[in-house]
Formats: sequence, C-alpha cells, structure tokens
Amino acid sequence: MTGKIIAGLIVVISLIAGAAIYYLQVYAFYEPVKATGTDDVQLTVMVTGAPEPILYEDFEAIDADSSPIRYRACFTTSQSLAMMSETYEPYDKAEPLVAPRWFDCFDAKEIGHALEEGSAIAFLGEANVEYGIDRVVAVLPDGRGFAWHQINHCGEVVFDGQPVPENCPPKPEGY
Repeated sequence: MTGKIIAGLIVVISLIAGAAIYYLQVYAFYEPVKATGTDDVQLTVMVTGAPEPILYEDFEAIDADSSPIRYRACFTTSQSLAMMSETYEPYDKAEPLVAPRWFDCFDAKEIGHALEEGSAIAFLGEANVEYGIDRVVAVLPDGRGFAWHQINHCGEVVFDGQPVPENCPPKPEGY
C-alpha cells in the first residue's frame, strides 16, 4: 500500500512540475513591449548602414529578459515592398522563431513559408541589437509585418566558445 502512495505522489509531483515548467516557458517571462508610436519598427538603410523608422500601425510586441531571442512583434505598414527592397538592407537566411500560441498575430510557419516562396521579404532591422543578435523584419505583400531577434554569424561563433571572427565587432566583457 505504501508503494502505491509513493508512486502516486511521484506522479502528482511530476505533473505539477511539468505544468510549472510549461507555464514558465510559455507565459511567465514574456512582457508586452510598450509602443513609442514613432520608432518601434526600424530598418537598416542600404546607403548609410543605419537603422531608421518606417511607417507602421497596429504595433504589438512581446519580449523577455530571460533570453535575447524572445522578442516578437507584429505591425502593418503602408510602404510598398518594391520601395522597401530598393531602400533597406535585405536579410539573408531569415528564420522566424516560433512565438507562444497566445501571441496569435505572429505565425512563424506562415512567415517562413512566405519567405521561402519569395512573397515576403526579410530586412535587417538592426544589427547587433545585443551582441550577436540581429533584429529581423519581414514584410508580406499585404502590408503585414513581423519582427524577431535572430542569432547572427558572429553570435553563432562566439556563443559556441570560439574566437571572434575578423569581420565581427569585439565581444563585450562577460561573454
């Protein structure tokens, strides 16, 4: 009888721990990002190499201090993809990261599919938002836009414990 009680306690504790881990991963650390209304969405200009705000509406974003790649944002823009592709720096190898299900405006599968088929274009929002992390912005033909943080080539190397490549900025202390 005591074995059944102990086994039951183990199962109950495991279920509670599993629920707590799920809650922590999906809900606990995310916070809404307060929109400024003027510079929430920026793209890097090809000519200057500096980010500048674009026209946007309906901005909604989440972020978490627990990881630099948890940022996700959705917005709409009236700027055409043709004009944007001539003005702003494209981002090769953009891979949208999955957002929590409750942040339903951001569908990584839809964005990824649109990028693969070429109907959406990914741009560099800002390089090294945090060391080794770029902000990527993708825009669909209907004006819907999405932003997320992605590890760049410098981050991939440095986060693996290897020396900083020549074409990368020096890593800050503590990395």
